Amino acid sequence: MIGNASSNICINDRSCGCVTPVKTGNLIKPARVILYTFGALFFVAGVVFAPGVIIEFGLYAAAYLIFGGGVLLRAARNIVAGRVFDENFLMALATLGAFAIGECPEAVAVMVFYRIGEMLQAGAVGRSRKSIERLMDIRPDYANLKEGEQTRKVSPEQVKPGAIIIVCPGERIPLDGIVVEGGSALDLSALTGESLPRDVAVGDEVLSGSVNKSGLLSIEVAREYKDSTVSRILSLVENASARKARTEQFITRFAAYYTPAVVVVALVLALIIPLVIPGQDLSTWVYRALVFLVISCPCALVISIPLGFFGGIGGASKRGILVKGANYLEALSQVDTVIFDKTGTLTHGSFTVNGVYPLNGYSEADLMRFGTAAAFYSTHPVAVSILHSRNEEVDENSLQHYEEMPGQGTRVQYKGKVVLMGNGKLMKEHGVMFTGDNDEITRVHLAVASEYVGNIAVSDELKEDAGLAIRRLRELGVRKVVMLTGDKRPVAEAIGNKLGLDQVYAELLPDQKVDIIEKLESENTTGKKHVFVGDGINDAPSLARAEIGVAMGGVASDAAIEAADIVLMTGQPSKLAEAIVIARKTRAIVIQNIVLALGIKGVILVLGVFGLASMWEAVFADVGVALFAVINAMRAMK
Repeated sequence: MIGNASSNICINDRSCGCVTPVKTGNLIKPARVILYTFGALFFVAGVVFAPGVIIEFGLYAAAYLIFGGGVLLRAARNIVAGRVFDENFLMALATLGAFAIGECPEAVAVMVFYRIGEMLQAGAVGRSRKSIERLMDIRPDYANLKEGEQTRKVSPEQVKPGAIIIVCPGERIPLDGIVVEGGSALDLSALTGESLPRDVAVGDEVLSGSVNKSGLLSIEVAREYKDSTVSRILSLVENASARKARTEQFITRFAAYYTPAVVVVALVLALIIPLVIPGQDLSTWVYRALVFLVISCPCALVISIPLGFFGGIGGASKRGILVKGANYLEALSQVDTVIFDKTGTLTHGSFTVNGVYPLNGYSEADLMRFGTAAAFYSTHPVAVSILHSRNEEVDENSLQHYEEMPGQGTRVQYKGKVVLMGNGKLMKEHGVMFTGDNDEITRVHLAVASEYVGNIAVSDELKEDAGLAIRRLRELGVRKVVMLTGDKRPVAEAIGNKLGLDQVYAELLPDQKVDIIEKLESENTTGKKHVFVGDGINDAPSLARAEIGVAMGGVASDAAIEAADIVLMTGQPSKLAEAIVIARKTRAIVIQNIVLALGIKGVILVLGVFGLASMWEAVFADVGVALFAVINAMRAMK
């Protein structure tokens, strides 16, 4: 549970009973320091001075209630609520039993060291939370809303799209928008993990959560706060811990059976063995049973495993990798196949027109006029590049019956004539004969009133780190790298050969991409995971269908980010390899904690049964192992 910076955190599981939120602020308040000081004095007096049995018992009882009173109250509340077999119950039963057989110093010591360990654990949790709190710092406090010649500070939630806000140097941009006046350098490190500032000028898009480093900016708000980049990031992080990894789910089920089982074993040790084996002392076996109960507490597992995934998610977020849940982080550690979309994922997705080829008596100007008319309402990167390549004026009143056909192109009635613009599939579907579609150039074909009028050549460059991304994935043992695209086959195969991809699927519609993903997953015999990486609206179905969907951050559409399980805020494909490394290291730390906790507890449990471990070893097995596991889990933050 990750809330705002002032909230509590409870990563403990109900099966362990640690259901009271751990404060991550002031761990020891002044009043508590005084109380614990008195408790320590009572304990020392009971050990050192102990003038009589009654006074000695009173001193120990006072110290016990000061340090262990909270445990007793939680145990009682949990029993009333129907949660009997938890950590508090085990501690209360073992220590009260120790009092009953006259082992008062050890009973108090268990509570003293348990309380110390609890505070140290809370401190460890608090330190892991700080990275999340640093991410929370991107939440804007206000927006400078421009009203005429005046500005006033308002809550970002009150600002509507189309409004103008002013962002001064040093201020955080509160809402996504477009720069309409001014220029500056923006610090996007909170969003992307990259420290290099990005220059922006009039017409550039800016994202909420970034910091204005230099000039004064006037920004036209593009979307409401609830739909802004910063709001989406905060929502992703705040909800991430709600999705448990399979390892966490296993430990939850394990603890639910384990805890009552050890209570039954303790009862057998305390009551059955002295009756079955002649000559055995009842108090000796009761003591061993109490030691067994203290050792058996599964708190180290139930605390440190969620904390490990929590730390991994926090560490990834500092690097511009947002993971929506521990289950996705764990799945990412077992990747076998990576499936990339092309446009906007491996390539920049910002096309440029580099050739106009008119036919049948039409001029270049005619072709561009028809192209800009057909592209006028489209948001596809190719259409946008054609629309902005030349200053062609389009009379919106001359456009009617616009239709966009995903994976093919657009159709519009322009000045009474039907204009088709798109790929070869669109031309074939409408019976238009076309040329020039067999080379490695991306060509956009145009037809007017069913007559082919020529094509426009556009180009899209590979991202600078696309090759690096593929190499790093290979180094990490990813068996297969595949590319899916709606582009024509010669273009797709040229890119595939350049990057050294295993398979390339071209000329696909969005539903066909989903079919390919399902086919690849059905052929998987390794039991490992498939990842799909995409960025556009047309990738949303594939992102939702894939075992792990990864969206390309700032360049991705809202639909893609919503459908994805992981978001790479920098839009760099090489970040996927970094995410896999983080996932694998996090899972390794979690596995280490499981082996550590079960191994040490197992050894001391056996020693306890044979009378070779006292309450002191029990305290180490419980509090010490839990603390060590938590500290180990903290490494996931790195």
